[in-house]
Amino acid sequence: MIARGTWSFVKDRPLVVSFELTHSCIADCRHCDKGGIKPEPPGLLRADDYRRLRAELKPMAVQLSGGEPLLRKDLPDIVRAVKEPSGLPYTILVTNGRLLTEEKYLSLRALGVNQFSISMDFPDKRHDEFRRLPGLYAHLAKLVPTLAKHGHDDVALNTAITRENLPALRGIYDRAKEWGVSISYSAYTPLRTRSMEHYISSVDDLDRLQSTLAELVRLKAGNGRIANSPWTLTGIHDFFVHGTVPGCNAGRRFLVVTPDGGLRPCSMFEQTYSSQKEIMKKFVAGNHCGGCYVSIRSYLDASFWTLLKDNVSTRVFARNGRSHEC
Repeated sequence: MIARGTWSFVKDRPLVVSFELTHSCIADCRHCDKGGIKPEPPGLLRADDYRRLRAELKPMAVQLSGGEPLLRKDLPDIVRAVKEPSGLPYTILVTNGRLLTEEKYLSLRALGVNQFSISMDFPDKRHDEFRRLPGLYAHLAKLVPTLAKHGHDDVALNTAITRENLPALRGIYDRAKEWGVSISYSAYTPLRTRSMEHYISSVDDLDRLQSTLAELVRLKAGNGRIANSPWTLTGIHDFFVHGTVPGCNAGRRFLVVTPDGGLRPCSMFEQTYSSQKEIMKKFVAGNHCGGCYVSIRSYLDASFWTLLKDNVSTRVFARNGRSHEC
């Protein structure tokens, strides 16, 4: 991973590629634009297409995301296609978890999925209401501890911080600890929904966010299983304060492949390109967007030496997995 990542960094190739396998989802989350079942595009990519794209882009890590990737019946074939004989790229499945079972977990892990990233907005049944998917929390409360007991340390909860779940952030950490898994935090962005409803902006909420993030930093220092480095947690507060974080590396350090094969520098914009070279020329050269601080961006905005240090000391990619905040 270090060798591949170093090569990618020097050559301005993406460290991480997010394959959006579908834009359909069985949930209808309040902070996301991917809710509901949608017609698949006529040019829906198949396993051989993902094999070709993996060979062309040569990422250090890939995310299999959506929508809900477990809706794809050919997911096992896609996992096989994105893996090289070397075991690279590091492969992360991003899911809301409702369609995940112990049997699917074991099967996909055997095929090469290295990390299962499961979204968690609240540490109780409020999660169902926010995701508009009844029974989701009860399913996860039973499933996640069962998966953790296999001892592979490859399951992580992922929380997008919103105004609604701000008071519950410590509780979500406690739930992850109780279930025996890691946790990663990222920031809600209005770029996806064009809504400020879930954005943290009041002085009182910002003060609470700052103190909560400081508590999470202390927990991490005490061997708490939090994926974020201290500087990414601090960046979350800065993002909500200023509404922007400059210096986005979308299109250079990471990019997104849509279900029908279009390339996007990130998942927040609909413009697609035919190659990373075109993205570098037409998007990266003039990109001044700082309107998100979701996980994939916050981790890859670091300098090369910071990325190297984090990757070696905390296995950052083994603890993380989101292309977006859903």
